[in-house]
Amino acid sequence: MIYSENEILQYIEENDVKFVKLTFCDLKGRLKNISVLSSELAMTFERGVRITAKKIAGFEAANGKDLFLFPDAQTMTVLPWRPQQGRVIRMFCYIRYADGTPFEGDGRYFLKKAMKAAVAAGYCFRFGTSCEFTLFHKDANGLPTKTPHDYAGYCDVAPDDKGENIRRDVCLTLEQMGIHPISSRHESGCGQHEIDFNASSALKAADTFLSFKSAVKSVAETHDVHASFMPKPLRSDCGNGMHISFNVFPDNDMLEETKNNNELLKSAAAGIMKHIREFTLFTNSTVNSYERLGEFTAPRDVIWSDEEGAQLIRINPESENTCVELRAADCVCDPYFVLGLMIYSALEGIEGKLALPEKNSGTERLPSNLEEAASCTESSDFVKKYVPSNILDVLIYYSHEEWRVYSSAYDKDAFEEKHYFYSL
Repeated sequence: MIYSENEILQYIEENDVKFVKLTFCDLKGRLKNISVLSSELAMTFERGVRITAKKIAGFEAANGKDLFLFPDAQTMTVLPWRPQQGRVIRMFCYIRYADGTPFEGDGRYFLKKAMKAAVAAGYCFRFGTSCEFTLFHKDANGLPTKTPHDYAGYCDVAPDDKGENIRRDVCLTLEQMGIHPISSRHESGCGQHEIDFNASSALKAADTFLSFKSAVKSVAETHDVHASFMPKPLRSDCGNGMHISFNVFPDNDMLEETKNNNELLKSAAAGIMKHIREFTLFTNSTVNSYERLGEFTAPRDVIWSDEEGAQLIRINPESENTCVELRAADCVCDPYFVLGLMIYSALEGIEGKLALPEKNSGTERLPSNLEEAASCTESSDFVKKYVPSNILDVLIYYSHEEWRVYSSAYDKDAFEEKHYFYSL
């Protein structure tokens, strides 16, 4: 259900809501929030809540200016894992300067601009996601271990699949939040699981993805296990990815499926293939992300196919109900920037009437590590065209620095465990 600001204020009075979480992403795609008392929400809608920008990764791009969170009333949901007495609600926020100007690092604003560009060009995009995570046991002190929660395989059942009840609770929790997963299962890796979501608008798909991550983490805690979205938590097992599927329609013809729509999709896919190396820094944003690519069918080559395999793009150009599936991203990305750049690259493919290469053919490969990805982005006219320079400069600096610290680390496994395993 979508609420207005006044309806939310009324809901608070009638449902014993005590706290409101104002949620946003830093430039690394990690969720942040500030909680306010429900009695302060009316003023918050009007004036926002100030955050200390220099303490948020990437937000130093604001150059010392104050930043304010403004909740988006349409994203209000109750957090089911919080107490039912003294309830807690959550809203995603837009981030603005004191004069009301949008902050360039606000991913939701970036994605809305991309969506408006698509509409202006006469197209509408719908996105769905398939998201993987791994469950691990904790030790006697409650700290995560690298021991998987189970050793089941793809689509196995209980009792081998020990995460069945956890996935069920995640899906039921999401339903209480107004989010409806379409399927869940045990994946191929030890302790690995996947939950899939239907197509929706780009902004809703990104919000849903972040809500899903919160739900997984919170539900896992209630089961006394650790949920990790780390792209490659176990060296010798499958990594955690996020497959992003999309369709594109002429804006006034969304309900009609025509053969011409397949031509749009092929050009859109070609546009993404043309630019993917330039924005891999966004789809795969950590050192650990690149350890997953090229293994266990995770893509490395910039190719497409209509069959199962290690292709970057999966599309069946002959099917009337096809969609484009990008298989490279992982679940630690900032979904707003990723979906926005996918829209822009797809639009350039459509406008240029780009043709797909031959199936399973191509000489380009995704960047082999974070340093190479940052260099590709740094030299990209495409990314510079859409991502503001102050944001891009900070993001590239962070990525080069992360690679430098990792490369100089004596114990690289310890580095990844500290920076990724416990927090991602």
